[in-house]
Amino acid sequence: MTGDEKARYNLFLLLVAGLGGLLYGVDVGIIAGALPYLEATSGLNAGQLSMVAAAVLLGSVISTLFAGALSDWMGRRLLMALSGMLFVASIPAIALSHGYEPLVLGRLLQGISAGLIGVVVPLYLAECLAATDRGKGTGIFQWLLTLGIVAAALVGMFFSIRVDQVAKLGDPAKLFTFKDAAWRSIFWVSLPPGVLFVIGSFMVAESPRWLFRRGKRDAAREALLRSRTNEQANLELREMEEAAAAERAQTSTGSKIKESLLRRKYVIPFVLACVILACNQATGVNSIILYNANILLQSGLSDVQAHWGYVIFTIVNFLATIGGVVLVDRKGRKFLLTMGTAGIIVSLVGTGFLFRQRERLRVDSSSAVQSMVSSDQKVTLTYDRNMAKALLSATGGGAHLSGAPTSLVVIYSYGDFRAATKAVRSDEAAATAIAITRESCVPANNVVAFFSNPFGDLKAARHAPLKIDNALITPVPGQSTGWMVAMTLFVFMAFYAVGPGVCVWLALSELMPTRIRSNGMSIALLLNQAVSTGIAAVFLPTVGKYGYATMFWAFAGCTVIYFLTATVFLPETKGKTLEEIEAHFEGREESDLAHA
Repeated sequence: MTGDEKARYNLFLLLVAGLGGLLYGVDVGIIAGALPYLEATSGLNAGQLSMVAAAVLLGSVISTLFAGALSDWMGRRLLMALSGMLFVASIPAIALSHGYEPLVLGRLLQGISAGLIGVVVPLYLAECLAATDRGKGTGIFQWLLTLGIVAAALVGMFFSIRVDQVAKLGDPAKLFTFKDAAWRSIFWVSLPPGVLFVIGSFMVAESPRWLFRRGKRDAAREALLRSRTNEQANLELREMEEAAAAERAQTSTGSKIKESLLRRKYVIPFVLACVILACNQATGVNSIILYNANILLQSGLSDVQAHWGYVIFTIVNFLATIGGVVLVDRKGRKFLLTMGTAGIIVSLVGTGFLFRQRERLRVDSSSAVQSMVSSDQKVTLTYDRNMAKALLSATGGGAHLSGAPTSLVVIYSYGDFRAATKAVRSDEAAATAIAITRESCVPANNVVAFFSNPFGDLKAARHAPLKIDNALITPVPGQSTGWMVAMTLFVFMAFYAVGPGVCVWLALSELMPTRIRSNGMSIALLLNQAVSTGIAAVFLPTVGKYGYATMFWAFAGCTVIYFLTATVFLPETKGKTLEEIEAHFEGREESDLAHA
């Protein structure tokens, strides 16, 4: 192959891997736009809708656990194609469904696809790209992942505007039909990139390092030559042989300690990757994305402004990721992670202070709401100015909030399971009723119950009385405060995207030695998802009881650990081959890497 052909192949490889990132982003963001219309037309109850939304998480957890073993067994390229085919199959399963079970099955397929993509694509890129391009390649995966989230947000906004136009016609039947078509169309839109990803996966070469470990030396060399010069291919092949020889020599000594995977070269990078993955989620990024519109609404923006704020938020993520892609192979991973986490800490602390100014004035009206519980253990109330006045009067301590716009969040429980209502404002033009029911809190089955509360007694919760834990009334800030909160969140997203957003996938794939890379990445990503799930589960109850300020400051505290890990313990891996990074953690050639 000529130099131009190699350059075109490298570009094609990045495009295929980027499509994997696009699918991952669509998996994350698409349900937000579809869920309101699905809820309005499907006839599913709250528990079933929760399961439809959470099925992606369940599928992702399952597939992430086995993705490493599967990639070792069937190869990186074939697993990429399989993950794409699962995504393609999920679209008609969801869009053509007319019931609960097909919806859950389709969402499970999407989750399984996302879990496989999250492991195998960064793994494939790390093993296929030259050291000088590895950062840019993995960055493009993240960049197109953010594009998927932006695309999902824009598609949701497009259908939101169309639904509003149909609603103005005043024809309920036509509105119902359009909403039913809207959520199905939102899923159909994501089909073409899935098809392209499958086709592209069959057109790229297999990972040379996977081929080498399977004893296919000549095939590994051919795979290297598709993207490298003869000199580069021979050098990397020689490094693979030296690393394999060193591993065989250590194993042949007969020492149980040296044969074990509990050696310095395995334990240190594995633990470091796990800490980085856990801290990456502990910044709160997924919950801030998931609840962004609600956060902005409670900060003082109107409903339309809050939704446009979310669109801007996703665009900031997309644009800042471009900066990360450009800088990652120039400035290095350590620099970007240090800068990014420092900016995240400042922005989170600032967001917390803006919310704290109002939240310190909040009033708990739980006893008044508890008195509204009906004999069938339900509460339905419409929170408008009159209801706000009545609840404040009942508490006897809300004189300072009288007449001002306020928001209400109710935290309630049935036995061991707790839920929180969406925050509603007293100044909404068309206030919707808050419906507190057992179905909105108690999981529909044991699978959902496990992810909600692994130690909860589901059987007892189905008969337990309703308890109003908190009913917190908080003054709503003005629009100026709302836009200041929006700005701090835009700053948060920019620093996250340029630092952790790009570098976390690199840290995951680069730090792991070849022998444990696939399975180690699976375990680390499983930990990543467990932290993300835990934060998502406690976010609304914590915000409801303690306020957004407490939650944002907790995220900032966790990010301090992230900052220290990146600054003190993470070695710079820019421009190093995977074998050189492995030698560093073994203690060989350590000075070369430490001073990079």
